[in-house]
Amino acid sequence: MSNLKDLTKEVHQNAERQEFVEVLMSGKIHDDTYAIFLANQHPMYNVLESLATAKGLLDGLPGICRAHAIHEDFKELWKHDEAAPLLDVTKRYTDHISNISDDKTKLFAHIYTRHMGDLSGGRMISGFIPGEGRLYQFDDPDTLKAKIRERLTDEMADEAKVCFAFAAQTFKEMLSYVRTKS
Repeated sequence: MSNLKDLTKEVHQNAERQEFVEVLMSGKIHDDTYAIFLANQHPMYNVLESLATAKGLLDGLPGICRAHAIHEDFKELWKHDEAAPLLDVTKRYTDHISNISDDKTKLFAHIYTRHMGDLSGGRMISGFIPGEGRLYQFDDPDTLKAKIRERLTDEMADEAKVCFAFAAQTFKEMLSYVRTKS
């Protein structure tokens, strides 16, 4: 059994302690703010899931892909004619994923970090965000988590830490777009 959770605990906690997470969990996040967050998550998940699927990394993990759900959540909330702003970190992340696309271990570290967070924390987050929250809706989350855990190795720790750092940076960059409901 992998110790990946313990090996990444510090950077995971750092990401969770970002100020934007407090806004996300406040129940008062404005539709536009959450939509901007989703608009930036979509390209990140899309490139990750596309490359992971092409490498066979998502075989046996039915319902894991989130890019489509993220896009649907975004469309539900974004009511403006102009495109939502893209964060600097979004381009850096998608470039990073493209650069590691030949390394299945590194790619799966990102699947673990992002998707396990959606599977675990998503149940709680979904109660605070606007809209339907399709991103956090899974048919069988417990089985999916177990199947992900079966594939984890300690050698994924360094890349999982990179993913958590990207998440923390996303939260930091989102602060300039924060609006809350009264």
